[in-house]
Amino acid sequence: MVLRTPQQRSSLLAALLALGQPLLWAAPPPQAAASPQAHGLDLAGMDRQVKPGDDFFAYANGGWYQRTVIAPDRSSEGPFNHLFDLTNRRTGRIIRAAAAARAPQGSERQKIGDFYTSYLDTAALDREGLKPIQPLLARIAGIRDRRALSAYLGSTLRADVDVLNATNTYTDNLLGLWVAADLNDPTRYAAFLLQGGLGMPDRDYYLDPSPSMKAVRAEYQAYVEKLLALSGDRDAAGEAARVMDLETRMAQVHATREATEEVRKGNNPWTRADFAAKAPGLDWQAYFEAAGLGHQPTFIAWQPGAIAGLSALVAHEPLATWRDYLRFHALDHRAALLPKAFREASFAFHGRVILGTPQQRPREARAVDATNAALGEAVGRRYVARYFPPAAKAQAEAMVQNILAAFRARIDHLDWMAPETKAKAKAKLASLRVYVGYPDHWQSDRGLVIKAGDALGNEDRVERFDLQRAIAKLGRPVDRGEWVMTPQTVNAVNLPVMNALNFPAAILQPPFFDPQRPAAMNYGSIGAIIGHEISHSFDNQGALFDAEGRLRNWWTPKDFAHFEASGEQLVRQFDAYRPFPDVHVNGKQTLSENIADVAGLAASLDAFHRSLRGKPAPVVDGLTGDQQFFLSFGQSWRTKMREAALRQRLVSDGHAPAEYRADTVRNLDAWYAAFDVKPGEELYLAPKDRVRIW
Repeated sequence: MVLRTPQQRSSLLAALLALGQPLLWAAPPPQAAASPQAHGLDLAGMDRQVKPGDDFFAYANGGWYQRTVIAPDRSSEGPFNHLFDLTNRRTGRIIRAAAAARAPQGSERQKIGDFYTSYLDTAALDREGLKPIQPLLARIAGIRDRRALSAYLGSTLRADVDVLNATNTYTDNLLGLWVAADLNDPTRYAAFLLQGGLGMPDRDYYLDPSPSMKAVRAEYQAYVEKLLALSGDRDAAGEAARVMDLETRMAQVHATREATEEVRKGNNPWTRADFAAKAPGLDWQAYFEAAGLGHQPTFIAWQPGAIAGLSALVAHEPLATWRDYLRFHALDHRAALLPKAFREASFAFHGRVILGTPQQRPREARAVDATNAALGEAVGRRYVARYFPPAAKAQAEAMVQNILAAFRARIDHLDWMAPETKAKAKAKLASLRVYVGYPDHWQSDRGLVIKAGDALGNEDRVERFDLQRAIAKLGRPVDRGEWVMTPQTVNAVNLPVMNALNFPAAILQPPFFDPQRPAAMNYGSIGAIIGHEISHSFDNQGALFDAEGRLRNWWTPKDFAHFEASGEQLVRQFDAYRPFPDVHVNGKQTLSENIADVAGLAASLDAFHRSLRGKPAPVVDGLTGDQQFFLSFGQSWRTKMREAALRQRLVSDGHAPAEYRADTVRNLDAWYAAFDVKPGEELYLAPKDRVRIW
C-alpha cells in the first residue's frame, strides 16, 4: 500500500467491478467564469473561434488549454484536481488535528496521527537507513530451495487494490488477491487470483519494439541497478540484467489488457488440485499456507495462462535470479520509506520517466495520501461529519433517482429490443442499489497496530491487515452494502456483481455538483457521471450480469447480437482517434467506458429535460439549456497531459483520453441541434453512424 506513481495495473477490478471515472489525473482549479454568476460555466476558457462541430473539446476548453501550464509536480492539469486539492486540504486538516491530539493508544485518532507523523519524518528514515528492511532482505537471502521460494512468494500475497485511484487492481507481487462476490453465486465471496510481478505499468513496456519503449526499458534496468547498488550489492549491474530478463519472461506470459477485460474469460474456478495440474512449478501447498489460505478450497483464476506461465518460471528460473528479483522489489515497493537516495531514485523513474513529471509533490501531501490509503474509513468518518451535510446527500440522491427514471424510459423506447429482454433489463435496473456519500456501516480497524516512529512497519502491518480482513470474508454471506471506496475519494463506481453503485462524498461538490448553479450544468457534469455509473450495469461487461449479480446471459440472441454490433461501431469510432501519429486509442480496450459515457450522457440529458416539467430551460449568458448541458460536460473533461503520461494511459488504462471523452457528444442528436452542427464538419456523424446503445 506504499503510495507511489501508478505501476503495472491489471484490469481485474475494472472488468469485475466495471469501475467508473479515470480520476488519476492531477489538475488545478478551473478558471474563473466570465459570467457574473460565480457558479456557472468557464466562458473565458472557451475558444469560440473553433466550430463546435469541428472540435468540441477545443470549443469548450481551447482558451483554458492554451493558457494552462502543467505544474512541475504533476503529470497533467484539469478540473478533477480542483476536488483533489480541496479534498486533500480538508483531509489534511483532519489528519494533522489527529496528529496534534494526545489520543489514547489504539484509538482511531492515535492511529491516524502516528501513521502520518511517522511517514512525514524523513530525518528518522535517513537515520535508520536500511535497518527496518534488513529482516526482510535476510529472509530473501535465505531462500535456498523451491519450496522456500514458494512459501516466500505466498507470504507476499496481498489484497491488491489501489483504493485512492480505484481504476484498476495492482500488484508488484507475483500474484494478487481480490475477494469479491462470486460471479456464479453472488450470495457468497470468492477468492480471485490475478497476474502480477512486473515493475513497469504493463506487459507492452517490456515487449513493444518501438524506440520510445526501448528507451524506457533501458531506464528501468538502470533504476533496478541503482536500487540494488544502494543496498550494497557488488554485482548490481549483473543482477539488474537478470531481473530485467525475468520480468520480460513474465510479461511474455501475461494476458493482454484486452483479454483481461473479458469477464467470461476470467471466470475460471480452480480447485486446489487444479493448480498443481494446470499450473505446475510453484509448490502451491506451501504458497497458499504462507498466504493464510491453506483451507481455501477454490479460487477464480482470472488469467489462467499467466498463472501457469508464472508458476513455470518459479520452477525453471535460477534461485539466484529470483533472490535478485525479490530483493529489488522489496526495495522498490518500500522506497518511499527508505533513505533519501532510494526515495529520489524511485521518483526519478516512476515519476519522471513513466509519467514525465519533473518535480515530486511535497512530502506532506504524500503523507496525507498515504494516511488516507491506510486508514481511509477512519478519516472518512470525520470527513463526512464536517464536509457532507445531509442536504447535499438528499439532493444527490434525488438526482440519481431522476436519472434512473430516465434510463428506465430509454429502455422502454428501444425499438430494437424484444419485450422479454426489456423486462429483464428493467428488473436489473429496479434492483440496483445506489449508495451516496458514505457507507451505512463503517469498517473497523480493530486489531491494526500503528506505532509512532515505525513508518515502514506501519505500512507492512496495514497491508497484512487488509489481506487478513479480505480473507476473513471468505465463507461469509456477501455484504451488499460494502463500499470499495472511501468517502473522501474523488471517484465513483459500479459493482455489477453486487448490482450496486457508490458515489463518494468527495465527488459530490463543485465543480461537478453545485446546488447554486443551473440544473443544466449539474446534469451535464455530475449527472453525466451518475449516468455513466448506472450505464456500467449495461455496458459490454455489466450487461453479462443479471439482476442478482450473477454472470448469466439474460438476452435473446438477436438482441445481444444487435448490442454487440453497436459496441463494434463504437470501437471503430474510437480506434480512429490518434493522440500521436504513431499510436491510436484502443477502441476495444476502452469499450466499457465509452459505452458508459454515451449511454450515461444520453440518460442524463433526458433526466435534465424531465426536470424542467415541460417548461423551457433558462437561458444563461446567451446559452440555451442544452448548450449549457453539453458545455458543462465538455468542461468536465478538460485535461492537459504530459506526453509520457498520456502514452502510459494509452497502453494501460481502460479509459480513452479526456479529449475524446468530451467528443462523446457527437453521438447525441440533441448536440447537433444545440450547436447547428452540419455535414462536412470534423465531428459530424450521419444519423446511421451515431452510436445509440441504450
